[in-house]
Amino acid sequence: MPILLIVFFLSAGSVLADGRLGLPTIAVPQDKALIQLGKDLFNDTHFSANNTISCASCHAPEKAFTDQRAKAKGIYGQIGSRNAPTLLNVAFFKHFFHDGRTNALEQQVLGPLLNPVEHGLKSQKHIERIIHQNSDYVQRFSKIFNIDKQDIRAEHLAKAIAAYERTLIAGNSAFDQFYFGRDRSKLSKSAARGLLIFRRKGNCANCHEISMNNALFTDNRFYNLGQGFEKIEGILPDFLAALKQGQNPDDFPLTAEQRAELGRFNVTHVIQDIGKFKTPTLRNIALTAPYMHDGSIKTLEEVVDYYDKGGRKNPYLDSAIYPLHLTEQEKTDLIAFMRSLTTTLP
Repeated sequence: MPILLIVFFLSAGSVLADGRLGLPTIAVPQDKALIQLGKDLFNDTHFSANNTISCASCHAPEKAFTDQRAKAKGIYGQIGSRNAPTLLNVAFFKHFFHDGRTNALEQQVLGPLLNPVEHGLKSQKHIERIIHQNSDYVQRFSKIFNIDKQDIRAEHLAKAIAAYERTLIAGNSAFDQFYFGRDRSKLSKSAARGLLIFRRKGNCANCHEISMNNALFTDNRFYNLGQGFEKIEGILPDFLAALKQGQNPDDFPLTAEQRAELGRFNVTHVIQDIGKFKTPTLRNIALTAPYMHDGSIKTLEEVVDYYDKGGRKNPYLDSAIYPLHLTEQEKTDLIAFMRSLTTTLP
């Protein structure tokens, strides 16, 4: 790496760090005051319309930064349309939300705050008013960002929370010690067999990638697995006909649940993206049930059965999804391997 680039990273308050075994090298925030501010904001329920919801409500540290619910619960007990994904290792992700509608972590941070079902704040100005009601926050924002108090913006809150979230690095699992650390005692015989199934017959590594030097267990891409497709199957002919006639897809009458099931299409408006969702990381997968974008599958055993059957047939099912014909022992081994991806939580 050029010397000037190294100097840039250091002067920007970051250092080059390898995180933990099995993860790529990445620049991580080192400004302790900024990280602590982000953590405090992350846990503060004042940043919701009724002072009951914080970021940690759906991304609880003790639950591997999920809520272990099928779908996220917001203000006034409202239930969202999708499962809350883990925030572990978000520093490595290229897209955020299940449909990938943002490419920057700072944008993702603001999304739930302004969502009427989640935090329910009305605007970025509303966020800024809450900051200004707390003299401690005003002092800390002014000092950390070297700005006058009247210049504090919602974007500064997003930067602080994103800085904290970028420190949520979790690697060095039993798999990492076995595979990258070359310690063959770290996996059980069942889990070691499961790794082979994962990479070969199970075709899992096609999307949940393992590279030569690291493994994020995601390719940061989008796939139609068929899960939840039955919710839009009935309206799909009329929807496609309306698109063919030039109607704006956002104007077509759909329920919130149906629109959520369009997945990546909501971002790209490309018909082939209907029902596609982002590949989730499998790290700590044993801790983040229930599964899938809608939280509709309760256990790892049920997930494996779903893939073994080839997903749910639909016109946009990805070609990488097909019946696997796994034996019961192979299923057991595959699950044992996935459980080996559990790490010490930050």
